[in-house]
Amino acid sequence: MTRPITLASGQFGDIDLADLCKLVSEIGYDGLELATHAHFNVSKAIDEPGYIDNIKNLLSENGLKCYAISAHLTGQCVGDDWDPRLDNFAPKEIAGKPTEITNWAIKEMKRTAEAAAKMGVKVVTGFTGSPIWKYWYSYPQTTTKMIDDGFKKIYDLWTPIFDVFDEYDVKFALEVHPAEIAFDYYSTKTLFEVFDNRQTLGLNYDPSHLVWQGVNELSFLRDFFDRIYHVHIKDVKVNKNDKAGILGSHLEFGDPRRKWNFVSVGHGDVDFDGIVRELNYFQYEGPLSVEWEDSGMDRIYGATESYEYINKLNYKPSSIAFDSALTTK
Repeated sequence: MTRPITLASGQFGDIDLADLCKLVSEIGYDGLELATHAHFNVSKAIDEPGYIDNIKNLLSENGLKCYAISAHLTGQCVGDDWDPRLDNFAPKEIAGKPTEITNWAIKEMKRTAEAAAKMGVKVVTGFTGSPIWKYWYSYPQTTTKMIDDGFKKIYDLWTPIFDVFDEYDVKFALEVHPAEIAFDYYSTKTLFEVFDNRQTLGLNYDPSHLVWQGVNELSFLRDFFDRIYHVHIKDVKVNKNDKAGILGSHLEFGDPRRKWNFVSVGHGDVDFDGIVRELNYFQYEGPLSVEWEDSGMDRIYGATESYEYINKLNYKPSSIAFDSALTTK
């Protein structure tokens, strides 16, 4: 069992795909998780002859593969109630038009499933958005009905999308993340229950978002393992600042005054060795996709170091018990 190590392309969106393929190949990566906002154009993939062949050729020429398509920004626009931030994720011509943004996002997610299938990719990673994230702190008082209605809205919005995913035999891997309908352990459990454990919906396991919230990343992995369709390798460091709270104080990522920051792999508090052991135990053979985010480090240095770190930990499980020889004949 050798899991491929890939790089999420979204944080390298300003680098041309040909140049990025060359770079990640030289570092040692096995592939790319191609982001729809950066290196994989859904419309061109469906409508432009030769577009997918060109991408496949670029990957192949550099010894790379694509194991997942990332549609995080599009998915956010499906389930969120509009605010001006969504205008950065949607086409410029519909900026400021909530209904049009939602309708565009639903259509685009359906087309993403079709494009992924044409690419030969079985997993689309992404976000769902959430109409109730603003209720995370229950004041002014939040009723149970308001929460239930929010989950029901996500069900109604995403069910037709998942129907199309099923048509193309593609899975959707939600990244459990603040600002999504499922952002921690119990909200994830609720989401699966609302969708009656529909197999189309699984997880893009990213431990970094769990650790800073105080959720044990190994317990989460263990309990939801059968729904994990993709794995992000991303680290987070909880800082020793007794003036800071975990809510961030409206300080930008990278500000050392924050209680926590995303950091390059191996520089934080995520138990990657424990994660690899769990993945070995459950025989996960999918990609380990480095999502590099560290405002305090050069990204090429960080992407290189991250590969080296996780490659060292990407070991196979033992085929024998360590004490099997300690017996008498």
